[in-house]
Amino acid sequence: MKQVVQVKLLPTPEQAAALADTLHHVNTAANQVSARAFEEFGLRGRELPLRTLCYGDLKAGGLGAQAAQHVIKRVVDAYTTLRANMGNGNLGGPQSRRRRRVESKPIVFRPDAAHTFDDRCLSWQLDAGTVSIWTVAGRQRNLRFACSPDQARTLAVHRKGESDLVHRDGKWFLLATCDVPEPGVYEPADWVGVDRGIVNLATTSDGDNHQGRRLGRYRRWQARKRAELQAKRTRAAVRRLKKRARREARHARHVNHKISRQVVAVAARTGRGIALEELSGIRGRGTVPRDQRARLSSWPFHQLGAFIAYKARRAGVPFIEVDPAYTSQRCPRCGHTARSNRLSRDHFKCRRCGLAGPADVVAGVNVRDRARSAWVFVNMPQPAPG
Repeated sequence: MKQVVQVKLLPTPEQAAALADTLHHVNTAANQVSARAFEEFGLRGRELPLRTLCYGDLKAGGLGAQAAQHVIKRVVDAYTTLRANMGNGNLGGPQSRRRRRVESKPIVFRPDAAHTFDDRCLSWQLDAGTVSIWTVAGRQRNLRFACSPDQARTLAVHRKGESDLVHRDGKWFLLATCDVPEPGVYEPADWVGVDRGIVNLATTSDGDNHQGRRLGRYRRWQARKRAELQAKRTRAAVRRLKKRARREARHARHVNHKISRQVVAVAARTGRGIALEELSGIRGRGTVPRDQRARLSSWPFHQLGAFIAYKARRAGVPFIEVDPAYTSQRCPRCGHTARSNRLSRDHFKCRRCGLAGPADVVAGVNVRDRARSAWVFVNMPQPAPG
């Protein structure tokens, strides 16, 4: 499986200036290639014709051979991604204002956007804790980096492919791609059902509850500060808004990492698999009160599920997604399904058999039960052809 290892660079002032000049130079070149591609091919950026048109100009502009190749590939990949988003409807219909605005102009790259380096432009000296990287000011050697011992081992054994140079919040990072082999998935003794929610971010069929109340207070405080900055309507306020948005996203990612790590650890320790509700498109299907719409839309539920999925793959834990329909209204004992079984957001009581308990735990148990049936169906021996 592909895994990205992020290490922090510790450049000297001279090295930092060379890195900044390099990002600015390659992104200026990418904007020139993008404008040429849009002029010649529209949104149908094609790599081989672009190489013929732009490679010589990029070399004459001071870029090395590999840097010029990566600039062209970045532009082609950007147009490929844009076409995919348009095809999937992510930019609206053909007549939407957003889509027409995107179709009317070339893609523009930020001056400090990340740039890709391969092993010809970047070499790692893991024992010394340094890298050697190509820049427009010449090769920068003995550029120190910092990472954890686990990250260093992963880089030494599994690093394969390209690395991205990233400048974020005044700091420099390298994002290295590693190809980590996946362990074999064991046959689960049972399943841990996980129900995701707004107040209780994750509740398992075992009754473990990862609450979001403290996080909710943090997010409400951030919302008040965001409203205050939005009211100022100044460029400085816009910069601070972007910085706060990144900080809040980092905090949410940290919380999701903690929850997913705990869920996977429990499953691996007990020899069970993990089952989640399949929630793709849930915002379009569900109806929520007006006062909860912002909370539902802002919390990254998909990110939590993705973290659990990839951590399970890395640990060899079986993982499955099941149909989410009526998991919070169905009685796991008698099967009676009715909206009236859900007395409130927190409480469940079956109208037929009287089973009562926390609503999120009942939903987790239903997810677990559906995983048992789904796993048997998926692993059922197929009849021989003919």
